[in-house]
Amino acid sequence: MILNLESKKVLVVGLAKTGLAVARFMKNRGAEVVAADLLTEDQLGSDAQKALAMGISLELGPHKAETFSSCDLIVLSPGVPHTIRPLEAAREAGIPVIGELELATRYIDEPIVAITGTNGKTTTTSLVGEMLRGSDLKVFVGGNIGQPLIDYVDSGVRADMIVAEISSFQLDTTEGFRPKVSALLNISEDHLDRHGDLHSYMRSKGRLFQNQESTDVAVLNRHDPLIGRLEPAIRAQKLYFNINSNKGDGVEILGDEMICRLPGRDPFTLSLANFDVKAAHNFENAAAASLAALAGGATLSGVQKALDTFKCLPHRLEYVKTVNGVRYYNDSKGTNVGAVMRSLESFDAPVILIMGGRDKGGNFAALSALVKDRVKRLIAIGEARGKILHVLGDLTDSNEAAGIEEAVRLAGQAATPGDVVLLSPGCSSFDMFTDYAQRGDAFCKAVENL
Repeated sequence: MILNLESKKVLVVGLAKTGLAVARFMKNRGAEVVAADLLTEDQLGSDAQKALAMGISLELGPHKAETFSSCDLIVLSPGVPHTIRPLEAAREAGIPVIGELELATRYIDEPIVAITGTNGKTTTTSLVGEMLRGSDLKVFVGGNIGQPLIDYVDSGVRADMIVAEISSFQLDTTEGFRPKVSALLNISEDHLDRHGDLHSYMRSKGRLFQNQESTDVAVLNRHDPLIGRLEPAIRAQKLYFNINSNKGDGVEILGDEMICRLPGRDPFTLSLANFDVKAAHNFENAAAASLAALAGGATLSGVQKALDTFKCLPHRLEYVKTVNGVRYYNDSKGTNVGAVMRSLESFDAPVILIMGGRDKGGNFAALSALVKDRVKRLIAIGEARGKILHVLGDLTDSNEAAGIEEAVRLAGQAATPGDVVLLSPGCSSFDMFTDYAQRGDAFCKAVENL
């Protein structure tokens, strides 16, 4: 339902990229907009200046209950927990609280392919976009990557299809969001510092399907037991990746081929022989992307072309270089335990693993078998280094480092030709860096300086 925003008092909570886009959208529709953020004007930098230049009022620092209770609508940025007390009080007072995703999709008529999961969202979303473009469709790719969806509404450009990466934070504040095609890649422990427990995190992911009907499509990981627990409530037509040859509609991965069995079509094969990212979990991402793209109207030639030409995204098991016979990989986007597991499983060679950062509540003990079997040396950094070494340090040679540069130097000293040095932190970057990309860049620079 499109909102009447003329002369309405709107509070935007969280003034980063998404919050600024929402504030601009509201202001353009005649709303009286206040943007609230816990950061100071200096900390917000150019975002604060841009908001002020648009005539948006700023309320910075600790939130004021009266600001939340005196508005007509509250819109959250994804980084703001939807459970903070001022928001709960606003809901109790009958004030609508929605997120940017919910707001944007009320103004979007084009069909949406929505992708979520603990790991692999960005790779899969980017790949779906390439498959649809290769099928001569006009595509907007955004959401949790690139541009917020609210930017599309006022862009003046119309697409045939919207492809959106969706986070659990965004799903927490949806009401009527209904994608034509949805994909849930996997679920493992992540963001428990915000969601509280795995059940709450699963429930957030499951909201992706809450408004889908039988005419919509849900792409699901057949081998993920947590996704299996969500299946009974899904009304959309289900397509699976990781299927066995005689079970279900979807994709079976056999070597570097994908055998596709879809309703109403003869079986066909797609090749992964030229796919740039050879890790098993990226084959799964390719399978999920192929199903989602085909359900969204992609052609077989468009899908295969994307599989043949797609390149690994930065900071996602990205090969950096080989130094003295040792291969260095940057997996800075691996910010949870599940991502570290998938990365370690990608290598047969001995691994020197660099882990650490700000703990997100993950269970590091889940890595025990892999560390014992595959990790030649564990180097822990950041705020979580003590916890990591306490849980995993006795399973292999281990030590801590003051930062990325020292960790890379120590890894280089410990490695012998044929080894792999892997940065896969299993933690957020916010103890030492502004984001995972800055952390990954620092790792790459340290490798270049060896």
